[in-house]
Amino acid sequence: MIEALIAGQTDPDELASLAHRRLKVPRETLREALRGRVTLHHRFLLRLHLQQIDMFDAAIAEIEAEVDANVAPFRTAIRVLTIMPCISELAARSIVAEIGTDMTRFPTASGFISWAGLCPRNDESVGKRRSNRLSKGAPWLKTTLIQCAWSGVRKKASYFQAQFQRIRARRGAKKAIGAVATAMLTAIWHMLTNGTLYQDLGGDYFDQRAKATQTKHLVGRLQQLGYDVMIAPQEG
Repeated sequence: MIEALIAGQTDPDELASLAHRRLKVPRETLREALRGRVTLHHRFLLRLHLQQIDMFDAAIAEIEAEVDANVAPFRTAIRVLTIMPCISELAARSIVAEIGTDMTRFPTASGFISWAGLCPRNDESVGKRRSNRLSKGAPWLKTTLIQCAWSGVRKKASYFQAQFQRIRARRGAKKAIGAVATAMLTAIWHMLTNGTLYQDLGGDYFDQRAKATQTKHLVGRLQQLGYDVMIAPQEG
């Protein structure tokens, strides 16, 4: 259609048919507005734009072919990361490009998180904390993880969504999404270090953990008071 427009072979009816379905302007009004508005100068500019688009498409195709040829040794790691629902193939490639696959450089998950810059700085002097912003770390990795984190918190009944909602209520959305990105990076460290696959803990994880902690505390208190305690779930 655009090529026909450049060649001057289209009429207002054809152009009006391309309008978005939500456009509230009557078709007749749109048809009249399009009549005779595409001059030779406009066609010249459209031709230049199309040539630029074709050039960029060819460059993108060439880059993608080069990436595919060089990503072969990392296919397994990329496939493992994409098991996490919030990480797309493109995001997995970006993450692997930043961190590699050799996790022996990071003996612990906390060291890995600190290197990535997702660990808050401990800027404290004379008992006063001046800043708890994230350190610089790896900016491209952080950007990718934050984007993945926003995707993760939109998945209903998921661990990441529950974590986000729990922290946002106390510390705000910005701190909460940073915590989710940190949790994702921790999972990535375990996945690439131990070869484990991602398993979502579920949206009720924190409720169940709180229940177990409170139960253990109350049982311990009763035992301190000299009681033998036997726990059984309620029927029904």
